[in-house]
Amino acid sequence: MVKIRLQRHGRKKAPYYHVVVADSRKKRDGRIVEDLGRYNPHLDPAMLKINADRAMYWIKTGAQTSETVERLLRREGIYYRLHLERWNKTPEEIEETIAKWKADRDARSDYKTSTTAQKKAALKAEEEAVKAAEQKRAEEAAKKAEEERIAKEKAEKEAAAAAKAAEAEANEKAEAKESEAAEEENADAKAETTEEVVEADAKEEATDEAVEAKEEAAEKEKKK
Repeated sequence: MVKIRLQRHGRKKAPYYHVVVADSRKKRDGRIVEDLGRYNPHLDPAMLKINADRAMYWIKTGAQTSETVERLLRREGIYYRLHLERWNKTPEEIEETIAKWKADRDARSDYKTSTTAQKKAALKAEEEAVKAAEQKRAEEAAKKAEEERIAKEKAEKEAAAAAKAAEAEANEKAEAKESEAAEEENADAKAETTEEVVEADAKEEATDEAVEAKEEAAEKEKKK
Protein backbone atom coordinates (compact mmCIF):
# COMPACT_ATOMS: atom_id res chain seq x y z
CA MET A 1 0.00 0.00 0.00
CA VAL A 2 1.32 3.44 -0.90
CA LYS A 3 1.43 5.88 2.00
CA ILE A 4 2.27 9.54 2.42
CA ARG A 5 4.29 9.88 5.60
CA LEU A 6 7.19 11.70 7.27
CA GLN A 7 10.80 10.59 6.95
CA ARG A 8 13.08 11.76 9.75
CA HIS A 9 16.31 13.67 9.02
CA GLY A 10 18.58 16.03 10.94
CA ARG A 11 20.48 15.68 14.21
CA LYS A 12 19.59 14.20 17.56
CA LYS A 13 17.16 16.49 19.41
CA ALA A 14 17.00 18.70 16.29
CA PRO A 15 15.16 16.69 13.62
CA TYR A 16 13.36 17.88 10.51
CA TYR A 17 11.27 15.76 8.15
CA HIS A 18 10.75 14.96 4.49
CA VAL A 19 7.16 14.47 3.35
CA VAL A 20 7.45 11.40 1.17
CA VAL A 21 5.40 8.87 -0.75
CA ALA A 22 6.59 5.36 0.12
CA ASP A 23 5.54 1.74 0.30
CA SER A 24 4.06 1.19 3.75
CA ARG A 25 5.91 -2.13 3.95
CA LYS A 26 9.28 -0.41 3.69
CA LYS A 27 11.26 0.91 6.65
CA ARG A 28 10.70 4.49 7.69
CA ASP A 29 14.07 5.59 6.28
CA GLY A 30 13.98 3.19 3.35
CA ARG A 31 13.48 3.76 -0.34
CA ILE A 32 10.79 6.26 -1.32
CA VAL A 33 8.56 6.65 -4.35
CA GLU A 34 8.48 10.47 -4.40
CA ASP A 35 9.61 13.39 -2.24
CA LEU A 36 6.73 15.84 -1.77
CA GLY A 37 8.25 18.46 0.57
CA ARG A 38 9.79 19.46 3.91
CA TYR A 39 8.49 19.95 7.44
CA ASN A 40 10.39 21.48 10.37
CA PRO A 41 8.34 21.87 13.56
CA HIS A 42 11.21 23.41 15.53
CA LEU A 43 11.24 26.70 13.64
CA ASP A 44 9.11 29.62 14.74
CA PRO A 45 6.77 29.52 12.95
CA ALA A 46 6.92 25.89 11.96
CA MET A 47 8.01 25.44 8.32
CA LEU A 48 6.03 23.35 5.83
CA LYS A 49 6.79 23.30 2.09
CA ILE A 50 4.88 20.77 0.02
CA ASN A 51 4.05 20.16 -3.64
CA ALA A 52 0.28 20.55 -3.48
CA ASP A 53 -0.40 19.21 -6.99
CA ARG A 54 1.60 16.01 -6.43
CA ALA A 55 0.11 15.51 -2.98
CA MET A 56 -3.39 15.80 -4.47
CA TYR A 57 -2.42 13.39 -7.24
CA TRP A 58 -1.34 10.71 -4.77
CA ILE A 59 -4.44 11.18 -2.62
CA LYS A 60 -6.65 10.84 -5.71
CA THR A 61 -4.87 7.62 -6.66
CA GLY A 62 -5.66 6.12 -3.25
CA ALA A 63 -2.50 6.80 -1.24
CA GLN A 64 -3.12 6.78 2.51
CA THR A 65 -1.72 9.46 4.81
CA SER A 66 -0.33 9.18 8.31
CA GLU A 67 -2.18 11.14 11.00
CA THR A 68 0.54 13.79 11.15
CA VAL A 69 0.71 14.20 7.38
CA GLU A 70 -3.08 14.42 7.14
CA ARG A 71 -3.07 17.19 9.75
CA LEU A 72 -0.34 19.04 7.84
CA LEU A 73 -2.14 18.67 4.49
CA ARG A 74 -5.35 19.97 6.00
CA ARG A 75 -3.42 22.90 7.43
CA GLU A 76 -2.09 23.68 3.97
CA GLY A 77 -5.55 23.45 2.42
CA ILE A 78 -4.81 20.37 0.28
CA TYR A 79 -8.06 18.65 1.26
CA TYR A 80 -9.88 21.95 0.81
CA ARG A 81 -8.57 22.11 -2.77
CA LEU A 82 -9.87 18.59 -3.40
CA HIS A 83 -13.21 19.60 -1.97
CA LEU A 84 -13.39 22.65 -4.25
CA GLU A 85 -12.50 20.50 -7.27
CA ARG A 86 -15.37 18.15 -6.44
CA TRP A 87 -17.62 21.21 -6.55
CA ASN A 88 -16.38 21.82 -10.10
CA LYS A 89 -14.74 25.13 -9.24
CA THR A 90 -12.43 26.61 -11.86
CA PRO A 91 -8.69 26.82 -11.11
CA GLU A 92 -9.01 30.61 -10.74
CA GLU A 93 -11.87 30.25 -8.26
CA ILE A 94 -9.92 27.61 -6.33
CA GLU A 95 -6.81 29.80 -6.11
CA GLU A 96 -8.86 32.83 -5.03
CA THR A 97 -10.72 30.82 -2.39
CA ILE A 98 -7.53 29.18 -1.10
CA ALA A 99 -5.74 32.56 -0.96
CA LYS A 100 -8.56 34.03 1.13
CA TRP A 101 -8.62 30.95 3.34
CA LYS A 102 -4.85 31.15 3.92
CA ALA A 103 -5.10 34.86 4.75
CA ASP A 104 -7.75 34.09 7.36
CA ARG A 105 -5.63 31.19 8.63
CA ASP A 106 -2.49 33.32 8.92
CA ALA A 107 -4.45 35.96 10.85
CA ARG A 108 -5.14 33.49 13.62
CA SER A 109 -2.69 34.01 16.49
CA ASP A 110 -2.31 30.30 17.19
CA TYR A 111 -1.45 29.23 13.62
CA LYS A 112 2.15 30.43 13.44
CA THR A 113 3.04 29.23 16.89
CA SER A 114 5.27 26.16 16.78
CA THR A 115 5.57 23.57 19.53
CA THR A 116 8.89 25.06 20.61
CA ALA A 117 7.37 28.54 20.62
CA GLN A 118 4.44 27.27 22.65
CA LYS A 119 6.85 25.80 25.20
CA LYS A 120 8.79 29.08 25.30
CA ALA A 121 5.55 31.01 25.72
CA ALA A 122 4.44 28.68 28.50
CA LEU A 123 7.84 28.99 30.21
CA LYS A 124 7.73 32.77 29.85
CA ALA A 125 4.21 32.86 31.26
CA GLU A 126 5.34 30.71 34.18
CA GLU A 127 8.35 32.98 34.80
CA GLU A 128 6.10 36.04 34.69
CA ALA A 129 3.71 34.36 37.13
CA VAL A 130 6.63 33.62 39.50
CA LYS A 131 7.88 37.21 39.17
CA ALA A 132 4.38 38.52 39.80
CA ALA A 133 4.07 36.31 42.89
CA GLU A 134 7.49 37.47 44.15
CA GLN A 135 6.58 41.10 43.49
CA LYS A 136 3.29 40.60 45.34
CA ARG A 137 5.12 39.06 48.31
CA ALA A 138 7.63 41.93 48.25
CA GLU A 139 4.82 44.49 48.16
CA GLU A 140 3.03 42.73 51.01
CA ALA A 141 6.29 42.60 53.02
CA ALA A 142 6.93 46.30 52.32
CA LYS A 143 3.34 47.13 53.29
CA LYS A 144 3.68 45.11 56.50
CA ALA A 145 7.02 46.80 57.30
CA GLU A 146 5.44 50.21 56.67
CA GLU A 147 2.50 49.35 58.92
CA GLU A 148 4.91 48.17 61.64
CA ARG A 149 6.94 51.39 61.26
CA ILE A 150 3.80 53.52 61.55
CA ALA A 151 2.64 51.51 64.57
CA LYS A 152 6.09 51.88 66.18
CA GLU A 153 6.12 55.63 65.55
CA LYS A 154 2.61 55.89 66.98
CA ALA A 155 3.63 53.92 70.07
CA GLU A 156 6.74 56.09 70.48
CA LYS A 157 4.66 59.26 70.16
CA GLU A 158 2.12 57.96 72.67
CA ALA A 159 4.93 56.99 75.07
CA ALA A 160 6.55 60.43 74.63
CA ALA A 161 3.18 62.12 75.23
CA ALA A 162 2.59 59.99 78.30
CA ALA A 163 6.10 60.77 79.62
CA LYS A 164 5.54 64.48 78.94
CA ALA A 165 2.18 64.38 80.72
CA ALA A 166 3.75 62.53 83.68
CA GLU A 167 6.57 65.09 83.80
CA ALA A 168 4.07 67.95 83.65
CA GLU A 169 2.04 66.35 86.45
CA ALA A 170 5.20 65.84 88.54
CA ASN A 171 6.25 69.47 87.94
CA GLU A 172 2.76 70.64 88.89
CA LYS A 173 2.88 68.62 92.11
CA ALA A 174 6.38 69.92 92.87
CA GLU A 175 5.23 73.51 92.28
CA ALA A 176 2.20 72.90 94.50
CA LYS A 177 4.47 71.58 97.28
CA GLU A 178 6.83 74.53 96.89
CA SER A 179 3.89 76.92 97.00
CA GLU A 180 2.51 75.20 100.10
CA ALA A 181 5.93 75.31 101.78
CA ALA A 182 6.27 79.00 100.92
CA GLU A 183 2.85 79.72 102.36
CA GLU A 184 3.74 77.86 105.56
CA GLU A 185 7.02 79.78 105.78
CA ASN A 186 5.19 83.07 105.29
CA ALA A 187 2.66 82.09 107.96
CA ASP A 188 5.48 81.23 110.41
CA ALA A 189 7.24 84.50 109.67
CA LYS A 190 4.01 86.39 110.18
CA ALA A 191 3.40 84.61 113.48
CA GLU A 192 6.92 85.44 114.68
CA THR A 193 6.44 89.10 113.78
CA THR A 194 3.13 89.19 115.67
CA GLU A 195 4.76 87.69 118.78
CA GLU A 196 7.56 90.25 118.60
CA VAL A 197 5.06 93.08 118.38
CA VAL A 198 3.08 91.70 121.30
CA GLU A 199 6.23 91.39 123.38
CA ALA A 200 7.28 94.90 122.49
CA ASP A 201 3.86 96.22 123.43
CA ALA A 202 4.02 94.34 126.74
CA LYS A 203 7.45 95.74 127.53
CA GLU A 204 6.35 99.24 126.65
CA GLU A 205 3.24 98.85 128.78
CA ALA A 206 5.30 97.56 131.72
CA THR A 207 7.67 100.48 131.32
CA ASP A 208 4.76 102.93 131.35
CA GLU A 209 3.33 101.29 134.44
CA ALA A 210 6.68 101.52 136.23
CA VAL A 211 7.01 105.21 135.35
CA GLU A 212 3.51 105.91 136.61
CA ALA A 213 4.20 104.01 139.84
CA LYS A 214 7.41 105.98 140.36
CA GLU A 215 5.60 109.27 139.77
CA GLU A 216 2.89 108.32 142.25
CA ALA A 217 5.47 107.43 144.84
CA ALA A 218 7.17 110.79 144.31
CA GLU A 219 3.94 112.68 144.76
CA LYS A 220 3.25 110.81 147.99
CA GLU A 221 6.63 111.83 149.34
CA LYS A 222 5.93 115.45 148.57
CA LYS A 223 2.64 115.33 150.42
CA LYS A 224 4.29 114.06 153.55
